Amino acid sequence: MNSSNSTKKIVIFASGQGSNAKNIIRYFQDRNDVKISHVLSNNIRANVLKMAHEHEINSLHFDREALYHSNEILHILKDTNPDLIVLAGFLWIMPQEIIAEFENKIINLHPALLPKYGGKGMYGNYVHQAVLENKEKESGITIHYVNEKYDEGKTIAQFSTSIETNESMETLKKKIQQLEHENFPKVIDELLSKKS
Repeated sequence: MNSSNSTKKIVIFASGQGSNAKNIIRYFQDRNDVKISHVLSNNIRANVLKMAHEHEINSLHFDREALYHSNEILHILKDTNPDLIVLAGFLWIMPQEIIAEFENKIINLHPALLPKYGGKGMYGNYVHQAVLENKEKESGITIHYVNEKYDEGKTIAQFSTSIETNESMETLKKKIQQLEHENFPKVIDELLSKKS
């Protein structure tokens, strides 16, 4: 069996600091069976582009035009033919053409227990704030497939944490980030192992 054919490829999309993207890169960096082939970002100042460069991963900054009004990103993805496209803190909705081309191959991480606290504008601290304001007893993360609507794709896995009575935004954020860093790479690994 040709080793290059058995190597699973991941493309990561990220918008911000990229702590999850960095964590995924670190998780797979010494593996021969999995390769992060590209890191794509709509934020030219995203830290993750620098990290990708340091790890000799193809990195690309793109704008709204390239994603929504041309087939540039779609062509890059088709040429790469990834086994999985991972949205790690990527805040734009995926175009229909990309979703159709890579059905059940695009996954996202959401910092709440969907279907609660999902949808447009619900990301990062906005989610944690809403969870705390509604005096929820627990929160967590949802890893799900991506469809044409924000946070409505089929759930792959959920991990939860309890919320203390004196929970602050900062402490909740830390708990959620811990769940993300602990579980997101493992779920990606499991999904890839199921793809023959």
